[in-house]
Amino acid sequence: MLIEKTVSGFVEELASNSPAPGGGSAAALAGSLGAALSIMVCNFTEGKPKFSDVQGEILQIKQQGLGLKNDLMDYVDADTNAFDEVMKAYRLPKETDDEKLLRSERIQEATKQATLLPLKVAESCVEVLKLSLRVLTIGNPNTACDAAVSGVTAYAGFQGAIFNVKINLSSIKDEAFLQNVRDKTLVLQDEADKTNQLILARAKEVLG
Repeated sequence: MLIEKTVSGFVEELASNSPAPGGGSAAALAGSLGAALSIMVCNFTEGKPKFSDVQGEILQIKQQGLGLKNDLMDYVDADTNAFDEVMKAYRLPKETDDEKLLRSERIQEATKQATLLPLKVAESCVEVLKLSLRVLTIGNPNTACDAAVSGVTAYAGFQGAIFNVKINLSSIKDEAFLQNVRDKTLVLQDEADKTNQLILARAKEVLG
C-alpha cells in the first residue's frame, strides 16, 4: 500500500515513470496532512486553562479531524486503484462488436468511479479547510503557523482533486452524471475559495 511507504519512498514513487500514483493520490495526501496539522493545533490547545472556554469545540474539531485524516489517507491508495481499473478497462479485447461494447461500458463505469473518488477527496478537503479556519481562530496562537499551513495544504489538496475530477469528465458520455458532478464541483469550488481567502486573511492578521 502506498500509504505504508516511507515519505521518501512515496516521493520516489511519484517521481517514477509510472502513471500511478499521480496527482490524485498526492492531492489526498495533501488533504490528510492538512487534517493532521489541525489535529496538532487541537492537541496544543486541549487541556490548557487559558483556552477553557473553547475546550468543547476543540475536542469536537479534533474528532472531526481524525475522521477526515483517516478518510483521506485511505483515498491515497483508492485513487491509484481507481486509475488502475480504468487502465484495465482500456486493455480489454476489442476484436468483435460484443467485445467493443463491453469494453466501452467498462471504460465508462471505471472512469465514473475514478471521477467520484477525487470528488470525495475534494469534499473532505473542504471540511478540513473549515477546521483549519476554526483552529486558526480559536486555537493556541503559538500554533497559528501550523493552523495556517493546515489550511493552505488542504486547499492544495482540494484544487488537485478538482483537477482530477475535471480531466476525467472529458471521457464520460452520461450527460446526467456530468451535470451532477459539475454542479457539485461548482459548489465545492466556491466554498473552498471563500474559506481559503478567510484563512489567508486571518493568517495575515495573526502572523503579519
